[in-house]
Amino acid sequence: MSIAGVDEVGRGALFGPVVAAAVMLKPDLESWLQTQGVADSKVLTPLKRQRLIPIIRSASVDAQIGWVSAYQIDRINVLQASLKAMHRAISHLTPQPTQCLVDGNQPIPELDIAQKTIIKGDQSIVAIAAASILAKVWRDTLIIRLAKRYPGYDLASNKGYGSPKHLAGLKALGPTRYHRRSFKSCQQLSLL
Repeated sequence: MSIAGVDEVGRGALFGPVVAAAVMLKPDLESWLQTQGVADSKVLTPLKRQRLIPIIRSASVDAQIGWVSAYQIDRINVLQASLKAMHRAISHLTPQPTQCLVDGNQPIPELDIAQKTIIKGDQSIVAIAAASILAKVWRDTLIIRLAKRYPGYDLASNKGYGSPKHLAGLKALGPTRYHRRSFKSCQQLSLL
């Protein structure tokens, strides 16, 4: 039985895509990954997450990223976008897993693979924690790159979330093409 851990990041952000990762670990390497510090990405420093990327990749049969743009988020809503990003990440895995352990309580629609949802799975399942780290680092790297193109929103430090400086930038400059215009903060501040 081959199992993939799946998690997403960026659901609450005002800027940028929602990003998911799917990770299939090599058998018997979960304990080793825990000793290396693999845990829920939210409890790790950016440097620690970055250092874990090659370790996770070396312990993986395969690991893939899927993402959905801000434009698409506005069209289908952020929950559906998150599930679609997860589906995309899983669909790129080779070989395909026989089961997916999905962080949260929402099953992925139209997934032809057995799946189990696990609330706070990133805190208890190593493969999901590994996926949370890969997705977070991938998304953060993208947002830092976009921050150079869109100064004035403090994106490099807030990663697209609604910090006071980001909200002030939205009020002063309005939304960019990467802002989620369906989110209330983007609508309210760009109308002022």
